[in-house]
Amino acid sequence: MSFSITLPDGSKKDFDKAVSVKEVASSIATSLGKAAVGAKVNGVVKPLDYEIDNDVEVAILTDKDEEGLDILRATAAFALEAVAKNKYPELRLGQHVADEGGFYVDTDKDDQIKVTELPELEKAMEKLVKSGQAIEHVVMDKSELEDIFKDDPYKTDLLKKIDADKVDAYKLGDFVDFGFDALLPNTGKIKHFKLLSVAGAYWLGKSSNPMLQRIFGTAFFKEAALKEDLKRRAEIKERDHRTIGRDLDFFFVDPKVGAGLPYWMPKGATIRRVVERYIIDREVADGYQHVYTPVLMNLDAYKTSGHWAHYRDDMFPPMDMGDGEMLELRPMNCPSHIQIYKHHIRSYR
Repeated sequence: MSFSITLPDGSKKDFDKAVSVKEVASSIATSLGKAAVGAKVNGVVKPLDYEIDNDVEVAILTDKDEEGLDILRATAAFALEAVAKNKYPELRLGQHVADEGGFYVDTDKDDQIKVTELPELEKAMEKLVKSGQAIEHVVMDKSELEDIFKDDPYKTDLLKKIDADKVDAYKLGDFVDFGFDALLPNTGKIKHFKLLSVAGAYWLGKSSNPMLQRIFGTAFFKEAALKEDLKRRAEIKERDHRTIGRDLDFFFVDPKVGAGLPYWMPKGATIRRVVERYIIDREVADGYQHVYTPVLMNLDAYKTSGHWAHYRDDMFPPMDMGDGEMLELRPMNCPSHIQIYKHHIRSYR
């Protein structure tokens, strides 16, 4: 067996037996072997124990690389899953993501995890980090993973989407999960992390699916970088229009009504009215002519537009006006109805 590994600078290193990513890094420089957290092999992120036995292009990843930071954050997400599952054995796990924004883990149980529980989970993660426990990269039979997650509908769903008999997975003690490109070999490097918030998230992003609890967090290799990120997040929160609007008593939002549907208070309503009047005055000054379309329309208009045949089950039910006429609420900016309204104006003129 003889093969060559091409490095980012175009140089090549020849090997006569299979080597791991870590061994490749160490062969380049001892210091690089110690700093390596993974590698990109033909452009795909791989862990340190990934074995190479053919001609490939390899770029070693360290804590200075964006992909290296993603590996750290993925490891933090994995550690969060492990401690959460240990604390709540009935917990079901969904997707996990690590990127430039940090990481998140989707979870589900009858009594969803609350933001007040995050400090306790953080302490459990800190204990795990101090232990420096080994994270084992394994290749498992898909059927074995299906048995492990037989009571978890979300992991079962994800496994169904994998078209392979063998699946890359990671173990931390008795805990196991899959779906990670690469993780660090132990928990010891997850020193600087923070669990940030929780929010609801539909499974696979579909509103017809169950609502899961998404736990957000972030992690960095250096403490200074974490502090700077948390400072930045705090400043953004202070400038958030929702925070400013609430603090100045401009408006408030009731989750029961909808996250993007504000109740305007007197001061906020005044500001809104001034802005609306300014916009209308500018439009009139520039020669625009305003028209207003009805909030209610005869059911025949829906039949003409084609909406009745296709959306009758999903739109507001028609209202019987008592004299045989049927009216229905309609979307304010529906293009089809605007065209119908334009036709009415032309006919009137």
